Amino acid sequence: MHTKCDMSVCDMSSLEQFKIDLKGLSEGDNVFDFDLSDPYFEAIQAPAVKRGRVHSSLTIRRTGDVFYLDFHTDGFVIVPCDLCLEDMEQPIESDDHLVAKFGEDYSEDDDLVTVREDNAILDVSWFIYEFIELSIPLRHVHAPGKCDPAMMKILKEHSAARSGDEDTEPVDSRWAALKKIKDKN
Repeated sequence: MHTKCDMSVCDMSSLEQFKIDLKGLSEGDNVFDFDLSDPYFEAIQAPAVKRGRVHSSLTIRRTGDVFYLDFHTDGFVIVPCDLCLEDMEQPIESDDHLVAKFGEDYSEDDDLVTVREDNAILDVSWFIYEFIELSIPLRHVHAPGKCDPAMMKILKEHSAARSGDEDTEPVDSRWAALKKIKDKN
C-alpha cells in the first residue's frame, strides 16, 4: 500500500491525512509520503517552525499487532539566523523510528506508542513535527557574507565596544586577583 499527500493540496485545517487506521493496514510494508509546506506548520500550530518545505516518508511494517514506523524526513525550514535575526533556510534531514502496539489506553514511552485497540487510529502529524524540530541544529547561521549587512554592522560596533572595555581594571578586587592569576599562566 502506498499513499501520497501533497500538503499544499490536501485540506490542512484538519490534518486528517495524518491519522492512520492501524487495523486497516496490510501485513508487511505500508508507505505514506507527505509533502509538507507552510499550511502544515500553520495547521499543527507549530511553536518553533512556522514555514518550510519538507518531505516526510513513512514506512509502517505491520507484523501481527506490532507496527514498526520508519520516518525519513528531509527538506528545509525557515528559522531566524542566530547572528542577524533575518530568516534563513535551514536544511534538515532525519531518520526516526517508533514502534506502535495495541493496548487499553493511549500512551507514549520513549520510542513505543500504545494505541487503544478499540480506536486503532495513530495520528503521526505531531511525531513528524517533533522529528523536524529535533533535526534543526542548535546553531543556525547564514553562509558567510549572507547575513543582513545593517545588523552585522551594529553587531560589530557593539562587539568592538565590549572588547575595548577589557583593558580597564575590574571594579571588584576579587576579580582583579583572579585576573592576575590568569595572566601568570
